[in-house]
Order: sequence, then structure tokens, then C-alpha cells
Amino acid sequence: MDTGISGSWLKLIACVSMLIDHIALHVFKGMDWVHSCLFQIGNHEITPYFVMRNVIGRWAFPLFAFLIVEGFLHTHDRKWYGMNLFLFALMSEIPFNFVNVNNFFYYKQNVFFTLLLGYLGLCAIERFKEDFKQLAKFMVSLFLLSFVLRADYGCGGFGFILLIYLLRENKLLMSIVGTGALPTTIFSGIAFIPIWFYNGERGFVRGKVWKYAFYCFYPVHLLVLYFIKLHIYGP
Repeated sequence: MDTGISGSWLKLIACVSMLIDHIALHVFKGMDWVHSCLFQIGNHEITPYFVMRNVIGRWAFPLFAFLIVEGFLHTHDRKWYGMNLFLFALMSEIPFNFVNVNNFFYYKQNVFFTLLLGYLGLCAIERFKEDFKQLAKFMVSLFLLSFVLRADYGCGGFGFILLIYLLRENKLLMSIVGTGALPTTIFSGIAFIPIWFYNGERGFVRGKVWKYAFYCFYPVHLLVLYFIKLHIYGP
């Protein structure tokens, strides 16, 4: 019997963390109760909104970044994996824009673009490992693209994925350096606890149905939250 946490459970934890974060941001933010003080640490009031967004909600990106690295290492078709990321980045744009600004156009892009750029960076490391000049050119181009696109977590998110890849052989070092390098709050480092217990197994997410259900979760939950937000607050 396998012990530890499978990749499927990491995906589930990441999705739940992201959902809690987005519910707080898009549904609860305008409600008084979510900003009420639960307790105080020094001069800082800890509110339900703070816990949902800055604690629980910050686990998602490190987990997704780690899963992108694992996907890159274990996929049988690098090109198709990248195409999936690109297609779902495009599919997620309209739900992402509407839930944020109730419009087709928004100056930021969804997190799938960050994951895609990170994945392309990993492909570049493998492709140009014997040619530092070409690798540097490719990385600079991806870095600039991440800046121009203004995707979620931005350039820091792109660099974080590369960092996870480079430190993947040493979980302790990855956890310590990764916590310090996270482009959000230090509570993001809690995500390294389930990563520490990752057993390298795929888990229950097998077959195309489960696989694409997790891909679809991002745009679908944004769309559902948009309609809930519209119902509560109006256009």
C-alpha cells in the first residue's frame, strides 16, 4: 500500500485552495462579516477575509507550479501538454475577465498563461541545455512576455516555476528557498507541507475524463462565481 500524498490529492488541495480564495475575493469581499476581527496579533487584525485569501488561498499557486514541473517530467507528449495549457488559457480568458471587471477586456491575463510560460521555460532548459546563449535568449523572451501579458503572479510566478524545477531533487531546500521566493505572502509556504509528503504517484486522476475535469475546473468555477457575483451585487 502506497503511503504519502499522490499527485491527484495535490491537485484537489490546490483547487480547493483556489476556490476558497476566489470565493472570498469575488463573492464575500463586499460583505461586512468577512472583514470582522477574529483575533488580533499585535496591531494586526485577523479577519475571515485575511484567512481565506492570504492564508488558505495562497497554497494554490505553489502546488500548481509543482504540478506543472511534475507534468513536464512525466508527460509522454510535451507538445500536447503545452497545447492543453494554451487552449485552456484561451478558454479561461472570458470567464476571468468577466469575474474581475464584468467586461470582455481586462489588462491582466489568467494564471494558465503563467503556467504555460513556466512550462515553456522548462522545455527551453531541456532543449538548450548545451547552448547557454540560445537558452538565455529564450528565457529573456519568456520573461518579457510574462511582463507584457501581466498574467496572474507575473514574472515572479514564471521564475518560481523554474526555481521549483531546479530544486526538485532536494525537497528541504526547495521548501526553504521556495517559501522565501514566493511572489505572495509567506503563508504560501504551507503548500510545501503536502508537497513534502508527495509520493510520486499519479493517484485517482486517471483517464481523459478526470484529467480534463481538473483542467475545466478553473474556467468553470470562474464562470459560476461570476453569475453568483452578478446575482448578489448586480452588473
